[in-house]
This record gives sequence, C-alpha cells and structure tokens, in this order.
Amino acid sequence: MSRNFHRASEFLDAAREMADSGRPTLARLLAEESAARTPDSQDRARLLSEFPGQSLKRED
Repeated sequence: MSRNFHRASEFLDAAREMADSGRPTLARLLAEESAARTPDSQDRARLLSEFPGQSLKRED
C-alpha cells in the first residue's frame, strides 16, 4: 500500500512509525521533512528533539 504525504502531520506520523519499527535514520529524515513544513520555529525545534541526531538532508 502506498501512502501520499502532503502535510507536516503525515510526515510526523510516518516518522513515529519508523522510529517504533527500529528505523531511526528514516524516522529522522521524515521528521526533518515534517519540520520543514512547520511554520513555527519553536514547534520545529520541539519536533526534531523527538528524533535525535544530526541532519541527514543533503543540500544541493
């Protein structure tokens, strides 16, 4: 089953699922995408604090 992600909350839900299933790297990437779609900087920081680690996103 494929899933489409459009909202920050959908990325965050998927990040939590990945963390629960033992996939911390994928969880962090999904959390970073959720944070990128979150307008409030305090909410972004809180969200990323749930998924420790350095940024894994590549900048072009």
